[in-house]
Amino acid sequence: MTDRIFIKGLALHAYHGVVPYEGRVGQSFTIDLVLDIDLSTAARSDKVADTVSYDQVVATATHVFTGQKYKLIEAAAGNVADAVLAKFPRVNSIEVTIHKPHAPIAATFSDVAVTISRKR
Repeated sequence: MTDRIFIKGLALHAYHGVVPYEGRVGQSFTIDLVLDIDLSTAARSDKVADTVSYDQVVATATHVFTGQKYKLIEAAAGNVADAVLAKFPRVNSIEVTIHKPHAPIAATFSDVAVTISRKR
Protein backbone atom coordinates (compact mmCIF):
# COMPACT_ATOMS: atom_id res chain seq x y z
CA MET A 1 0.00 0.00 0.00
CA THR A 2 1.36 3.38 -0.94
CA ASP A 3 -0.20 6.61 0.14
CA ARG A 4 1.07 10.06 -0.75
CA ILE A 5 1.71 13.40 0.85
CA PHE A 6 1.89 16.39 -1.50
CA ILE A 7 3.62 19.66 -0.67
CA LYS A 8 3.23 21.96 -3.65
CA GLY A 9 4.39 25.44 -4.44
CA LEU A 10 7.10 25.93 -1.80
CA ALA A 11 8.50 29.31 -2.88
CA LEU A 12 12.15 29.97 -2.06
CA HIS A 13 14.72 32.55 -3.10
CA ALA A 14 18.13 31.06 -3.84
CA TYR A 15 21.34 31.67 -5.77
CA HIS A 16 21.52 28.71 -8.13
CA GLY A 17 22.61 28.74 -11.73
CA VAL A 18 25.44 28.53 -14.23
CA VAL A 19 25.38 32.20 -15.20
CA PRO A 20 27.46 34.29 -12.74
CA TYR A 21 24.74 36.88 -12.04
CA GLU A 22 22.41 34.11 -10.84
CA GLY A 23 24.85 33.50 -7.99
CA ARG A 24 24.92 37.18 -7.07
CA VAL A 25 21.30 38.29 -7.50
CA GLY A 26 19.46 35.02 -7.06
CA GLN A 27 15.91 34.30 -8.13
CA SER A 28 12.67 32.69 -7.04
CA PHE A 29 12.23 28.95 -7.32
CA THR A 30 9.22 26.78 -6.57
CA ILE A 31 9.51 23.25 -5.19
CA ASP A 32 6.92 20.48 -5.28
CA LEU A 33 7.37 17.38 -3.13
CA VAL A 34 5.52 14.08 -3.39
CA LEU A 35 6.24 11.63 -0.58
CA ASP A 36 5.19 7.99 -0.86
CA ILE A 37 4.45 6.75 2.65
CA ASP A 38 2.18 4.24 4.33
CA LEU A 39 -0.41 6.38 6.10
CA SER A 40 -2.66 3.55 7.30
CA THR A 41 -1.60 3.89 10.96
CA ALA A 42 -1.90 7.69 10.91
CA ALA A 43 -5.34 7.42 9.30
CA ARG A 44 -6.51 5.28 12.25
CA SER A 45 -4.65 7.00 15.09
CA ASP A 46 -4.97 10.67 14.07
CA LYS A 47 -1.47 11.24 15.56
CA VAL A 48 1.38 13.20 13.98
CA ALA A 49 3.80 10.61 15.38
CA ASP A 50 2.39 8.09 12.87
CA THR A 51 3.18 10.18 9.80
CA VAL A 52 5.79 12.83 8.95
CA SER A 53 5.49 16.42 10.08
CA TYR A 54 4.92 18.60 7.01
CA ASP A 55 6.71 21.53 8.59
CA GLN A 56 9.78 19.38 9.31
CA VAL A 57 9.83 18.13 5.72
CA VAL A 58 9.60 21.73 4.49
CA ALA A 59 12.35 22.82 6.90
CA THR A 60 14.62 20.03 5.65
CA ALA A 61 13.98 20.83 1.99
CA THR A 62 14.47 24.56 2.60
CA HIS A 63 17.71 24.05 4.50
CA VAL A 64 19.21 21.84 1.80
CA PHE A 65 17.97 23.99 -1.10
CA THR A 66 19.09 27.34 0.29
CA GLY A 67 22.10 26.16 2.29
CA GLN A 68 24.49 26.15 -0.65
CA LYS A 69 24.75 27.40 -4.21
CA TYR A 70 24.12 24.84 -6.93
CA LYS A 71 24.95 25.32 -10.59
CA LEU A 72 22.25 22.84 -11.60
CA ILE A 73 18.74 22.47 -10.26
CA GLU A 74 19.23 18.76 -10.98
CA ALA A 75 21.85 18.67 -8.20
CA ALA A 76 19.66 20.69 -5.86
CA ALA A 77 16.70 18.35 -6.43
CA GLY A 78 18.84 15.27 -5.85
CA ASN A 79 20.21 16.63 -2.58
CA VAL A 80 16.73 17.60 -1.35
CA ALA A 81 15.45 14.09 -2.15
CA ASP A 82 18.40 12.41 -0.42
CA ALA A 83 18.05 14.61 2.69
CA VAL A 84 14.32 13.93 3.09
CA LEU A 85 14.85 10.17 2.72
CA ALA A 86 17.70 10.27 5.25
CA LYS A 87 15.77 12.26 7.86
CA PHE A 88 12.35 10.59 7.54
CA PRO A 89 12.56 6.78 7.56
CA ARG A 90 8.79 6.44 7.09
CA VAL A 91 9.09 7.95 3.60
CA ASN A 92 9.48 5.12 1.08
CA SER A 93 10.17 7.31 -1.95
CA ILE A 94 10.11 10.95 -2.95
CA GLU A 95 9.62 13.00 -6.06
CA VAL A 96 11.13 16.50 -6.06
CA THR A 97 10.25 19.00 -8.77
CA ILE A 98 12.12 22.27 -8.90
CA HIS A 99 10.65 25.04 -11.05
CA LYS A 100 12.97 27.76 -12.35
CA PRO A 101 10.62 30.14 -14.16
CA HIS A 102 13.28 32.82 -14.66
CA ALA A 103 15.97 30.63 -16.19
CA PRO A 104 18.32 32.62 -18.45
CA ILE A 105 16.98 31.34 -21.76
CA ALA A 106 16.62 33.59 -24.79
CA ALA A 107 13.02 32.58 -25.42
CA THR A 108 9.52 33.20 -24.18
CA PHE A 109 8.47 30.42 -21.81
CA SER A 110 6.45 29.99 -18.65
CA ASP A 111 8.60 27.53 -16.73
CA VAL A 112 11.63 25.27 -16.70
CA ALA A 113 11.51 22.40 -14.24
CA VAL A 114 13.37 19.26 -13.25
CA THR A 115 11.84 16.28 -11.48
CA ILE A 116 13.97 13.75 -9.59
CA SER A 117 12.57 10.55 -8.10
CA ARG A 118 14.36 8.57 -5.40
CA LYS A 119 13.39 5.53 -3.37
CA ARG A 120 14.90 3.41 -0.66
